[in-house]
Formats: sequence, C-alpha cells, structure tokens
Amino acid sequence: MKQILTLLLCLVCASAQADKLVTYPAPQGAELNNDFDISVRTPGGQWQHVDAYAWRVDKVVNCRHTAMKSSVAYFDFEGTVEVEVKSLRQPVIDSCRVRPLSYNIPVSTEGNTIRFTLDRPRDLSIEVNGEIFHNLQLFANGMEPKVKKGKDVIYFGPGYYDLKDDSILVTSGKTLYVAGGAYIKGFASVWKAKNVKVVGHGIINPERQCAGLRVRYSSNVAVDGIITTQIPVGGSDSVSVANSKVISWYGWGDGMNVFASNNVSYNHVFCRTSDDCSTIYCTRLGYKGGCSNIRIKDAVYWADVAHPIMIGLHGDIGRNEIIEDVVYEDVDILDHAEKQIDYQGCIAINNGDNILVRDITFRNFRIENFRQGMLFNFRVCYNKKYCQAPGRGIRDIRLENITYNGAHSELSLLTGYSPNRTIENISFRNLVINGTLITDTMPGKPAWYKTADMARIFVGEHVSGITFSK
Repeated sequence: MKQILTLLLCLVCASAQADKLVTYPAPQGAELNNDFDISVRTPGGQWQHVDAYAWRVDKVVNCRHTAMKSSVAYFDFEGTVEVEVKSLRQPVIDSCRVRPLSYNIPVSTEGNTIRFTLDRPRDLSIEVNGEIFHNLQLFANGMEPKVKKGKDVIYFGPGYYDLKDDSILVTSGKTLYVAGGAYIKGFASVWKAKNVKVVGHGIINPERQCAGLRVRYSSNVAVDGIITTQIPVGGSDSVSVANSKVISWYGWGDGMNVFASNNVSYNHVFCRTSDDCSTIYCTRLGYKGGCSNIRIKDAVYWADVAHPIMIGLHGDIGRNEIIEDVVYEDVDILDHAEKQIDYQGCIAINNGDNILVRDITFRNFRIENFRQGMLFNFRVCYNKKYCQAPGRGIRDIRLENITYNGAHSELSLLTGYSPNRTIENISFRNLVINGTLITDTMPGKPAWYKTADMARIFVGEHVSGITFSK
C-alpha cells in the first residue's frame, strides 16, 4: 500500500510539473482591442482571461501604407494548454484558420467560439472568415526566464511605462528585463556594449515609425522573448535573438535586419512586417563590412510588403564585401504581398554593390498561399535606386525541402548580369509545388524543356549549374 501511495504521489507531482500556465493582465494605459475574448487553462483547470492588445498592421491601399488594427495576446505555459477564443467582431464563424497551417492544429468551432489545444510554444495567427488585418496574433510562450533585481539589471516589472522622448540605453554587462505584463511606450538600444541581455515577455512598442529594439556596434548580446516592432542588428558580433516577435505597420518597417555583422542567430521568431521580414546586408546606414555565420531556425514570416527574406543589395563598392555561410532552416512563410516586380520574392537574393553572395542554405520551408509575388528572385543586378554597381556574383546556393501550396505565385527569376558577374551552382532538392515534385528526371517533362520551366522559374543569361533532384 505504501508503494502504491508513493507511486500515486509521484504521478500527481509529475502532472503538476508538466502543466503550468501564467497569464499577464494588461496594464492601464495600454490600448486594448475587443475583437476577441481569449481564455486559457491547463486541462481540467480554471479558465484564465488573456488580454488582447491593439497592434497596427499594414494593408497596402492604392500603393500606400494603411494602418489596420489587429490584436496581439500572449501567455506562458509548460506542458499542455487549452485555448478558447470567442470572435466578437465577427460573431458568425463561416471559416477559421489557425496558422501556420503546417502545425496541423485541430480546431473546433461552436457558435462564435474557437477551441484548440497546444503542447508546445507556438506563434499563431487566428483568422476568422478570411480576415487577415483584424486577426489575432496569439503568442503561446514557454515559461519566462526568472530575473532578480540587482545593480546590473534594468528592471521593468508589470505596468505601463511611457518614456516620452527618452529611450533605454543598455550598456556593457547590463540586463534589460521587460517582464510579462510590462508595456513600454518607447524604444531600447544596445549601443557599443558587450555581454548584454534583453529578456522578458513584455512589450516594447514605440507606437510610431521606430525600431523598438536596436543592437548596434555590440558583441555577445542575447535577446529573448521581447514583443516589439523591429530588431535590427548592425556592426555587431555574436548576437542571438530567440523567442521574439516583431510587428510593424509603417514604411521601412523591416523586421529583423542584419547589417555588416557576424555570428548572428535567430531561433523561434515571428515577423509580420511592413517591409522585408529578414534581411542580410553589408555596408549600410553607417555599418561597414560583410556578413558571415548567420543562422535562422524556426521562424514564421509574414510580409505585408516586400520580401519575407532578402539578401544582398546594399554594400560598399570599394570593399568587395562578402555575404557567406548563411542557413535558414524550418521556416513558415504565411504571406508575401508585393506588386513591384523588383521587390518580389519569398526567397530573394538581389545582389548589388560589388558584393559576392555564396554558401547559402534554405532548408525545410513551408510557403503558404500568399497574395502576390514570386517564390524565388535571384539576380545579380544593378538597382540604381539603391546601388552604385552590380554585384560580383551568387554562388553555391542550396534549397532543400521547399514546399509551396497556392495559386498566386508569379514567374520566378534567376538571372546573372555579365560574363564575370554570374549565378553559379544553384541546387534545388525536393522542391514541391502544389504537390508536384520538381526534378530533372520528373515524369511528364519533355526532353527539350528546362526543368525550371516546370517550376515557372525563368533562367536568364549568365546562369549555370542549376539542378533539381529528390
């Protein structure tokens, strides 16, 4: 009997450890949105309310940025959590999507209520009746790291903080902690610093055209958990960004830029942006040099304007800079909406300013039915709007396990510039478009066709070594 009781106690303790849930009431002063009523609970537990913040997103109307009011909500959990979302703006639910679709989350609806269960941290978009501009961005986080107050901690506990015309400067050896339930109206900057952390599940929102967190001329910086507008990294080394989310709604609203930096990593990030979601550039905005050892893993990208991914373009023509050793892995692209052909491309390498781009891998991509654009835009080009010269070339690009399901992809482009500014060695392995595997030996391809024709990819001049395989 004693052994049985001990076993039961262990099982109860294990269950208690497995399922944890923390919600954060929104502070007074932060703008909320009542389009949705959100509740969460551990299995069999009490329902807890989750506040939804108003957050602008970008809808292009007549070629102009137009801010729309979406919702952002978040909570922390460990183990399993049940989610219930009531649609108040659209009380009649004809259709509902919980994206990324690759997560295959079973969803039930009853009346105006959506229900589903999560067993791991997820960054989601919940869309009722196809509405993508008044949707709910729901961030189901892992548990927030614990940070104690101390002389080296810039501590923002739960509450509302209006910095007005000031900002937060994070200097060497400091930790900026923005707790869950904290809302900072303003921005923060890591400037010429080393050994810095920016952590916590709170919000930094300038509420204007401004990057909420900048990392500049710094080294050994760790960012973890923040919700903000943009997180550019420039002139820096050894920077990691994890579990962070950016949403922008204004012009030049790139999400997570890398400028002239090395050894930068991103893990489990979400970007919904009014310009490129993720970029890798050389010399730009005062930052100087090339980029190497950039790693992006487990990312969700949604570009309301421009590219989900953009590499190249900006550099210093006198430096012959290089972008190399880059890996994007495990990426969901939810949307891409761009009318300008020069700036289309879910995966884009537009190489200018005498830059050489080489040794880039894109692996395990799921691309959903985006609104307008193309899948691939690889060009050695001379964009006179932004560049002073064409690029030197694009070499050794690997695309592995790329799937696209949709109807709006326009013609993709692979074009070199001249005999000595070329594209070489682009390998597609397991490229699947609307269920069709594209290979050099695929059935139904006439011998006189280029394989790229089967994928609606235009291969132009000064391009060699293009292969498609299983």
